Amino acid sequence: MGQKSNPNGLRLGIIKNWDSKWFANFKKTPQFIHEDFCIRNFINKNYSKALIAQIEIERSKKKDKEIIKINLHVAKSNIINGKDNESLKKITKQIEQITKKEVFFNVIEIKNPDKVAILVAKTMAEQLEQRFYFRRVQKMAIQKVLKTGVKGVKTLISGRLGGLEMARSEGYLEGRVPLNTLRADVEYAFTEAHTTYGSFGVKVW
Repeated sequence: MGQKSNPNGLRLGIIKNWDSKWFANFKKTPQFIHEDFCIRNFINKNYSKALIAQIEIERSKKKDKEIIKINLHVAKSNIINGKDNESLKKITKQIEQITKKEVFFNVIEIKNPDKVAILVAKTMAEQLEQRFYFRRVQKMAIQKVLKTGVKGVKTLISGRLGGLEMARSEGYLEGRVPLNTLRADVEYAFTEAHTTYGSFGVKVW
């Protein structure tokens, strides 16, 4: 049977870049990977309202001091920054406590969130949790995405659609989404919506 590969992983090194940008010897690699996981987990859990699209982590050394630079791509930068950067200072301190290293943040605001697959998926999941009808959620999302000038969009929602006992999947495709063309800039995102009917899987290409 044919297996579906992750469109993001398939394009790494061709048109997409890695989220963790550092090199380490084999002894430190597991420690760094675990640190990266903890950083991403902490930010996504505590600051989900900022609509985080991407967390890039860079590492460097300065006079035997390990430095971590975090590039945060968000739709609502005011939630991360807060008044007089108070919120940002708080996050920096919290992550420094987790990693025991010096941490610097670079907050990058996304001007057009409807062009970013993960933000579209998160918005759809939020609407499903607010009991919007699943077909309406997908059609609204597709309309918004196409207005930004994107060539194509594909959505898929899986779960107990309409409250039925049997779980199924339903999706829509508008425009062109060439998944087999590796040089095509195809974004892929997956998230979950937790409703009274159970969990719904939301996918966006």
